[in-house]
Amino acid sequence: MRRRQFIALIGAAAAISPFAAHGQPKQLTIGLMGSGSAASQSEWTAAFVKRLAELGWTEGRNIVIEYRWAEGRSDRFAEIAAEFARLKVDVILTHNTPPTLAAKRATSAIPIVFATAGDPVDSGIVASLVRPGANVTGLSSQTPDTAGKKIELLRELIPELHRVAILADVDNPFAIADMRQMQKAALAVRVETLKFEIRHAADIDPAFEAFKQRAQALYVVAVPLMFANRVRINTLALGARLPTMHGVREYVEAGGLMSYGPHWPGMWRRAADIVDKILRGGKPADIPVEQPTKFDLIVNLTTAKALGLKIPESFLLRADEVIE
Repeated sequence: MRRRQFIALIGAAAAISPFAAHGQPKQLTIGLMGSGSAASQSEWTAAFVKRLAELGWTEGRNIVIEYRWAEGRSDRFAEIAAEFARLKVDVILTHNTPPTLAAKRATSAIPIVFATAGDPVDSGIVASLVRPGANVTGLSSQTPDTAGKKIELLRELIPELHRVAILADVDNPFAIADMRQMQKAALAVRVETLKFEIRHAADIDPAFEAFKQRAQALYVVAVPLMFANRVRINTLALGARLPTMHGVREYVEAGGLMSYGPHWPGMWRRAADIVDKILRGGKPADIPVEQPTKFDLIVNLTTAKALGLKIPESFLLRADEVIE
């Protein structure tokens, strides 16, 4: 091989593998900010780590992942974001709108990737979906069209449905937007909505006392506060004999009746693809925000039986998963 060709090959290899130098791989650091707990988000983080490995990034070899868990406490987001900024991690991975906004406030230099976030444009996370600008990009979980589908599914199981309660953390921008979409979708089919604003876990029990005799079903907006209290919410709903609709599978696994929404493990896998691009030199400002392409319908048959609801076979056949 000629010397010039050899040098060209070495240069190409270095460009393809920027973390390999002098025979020893350079370890890059990802700061992963979980809005819940390690246990509750294990399926999502596992999907992220597995996809990273498929792309050539292995923990302990060429990357280090610093995990921090907010445990559903919104006051932890700014603290964790500030810590990652001090550590000067190479990428920050977030989940949900408030943690992403906290990370954006903490640093304008470190790339930030959100695995899910509601309406990232209206909430001020990015300038636009096509050209995010600044140091943030990721995957939007804002899906306005699913609100009508959720109401439709509830009406299919409860034909006489005319009043739905909505439980929302009004300190969360995504919750406010999602609640408004549900209200609009319900109004279109003449279903009344009862809005109950939650700011702290202590607000949940009083809210149930207020609406349990008035509502025929309950929609729970999927945000960190609700996720951390999903078992309690579903226990109260079952006690009040209220069928529940959720946007994420984990709520149904915790005793909710059903969920319809984006496939979150798939979104976390896609987040790994975006992180890969950034670790290899890509700029968040130039990486378009992606939107979900796969949606899941999950049904808890045990909860349905406890509520005395008969789920039609045709409904179950359409479900992506039936929990028994």
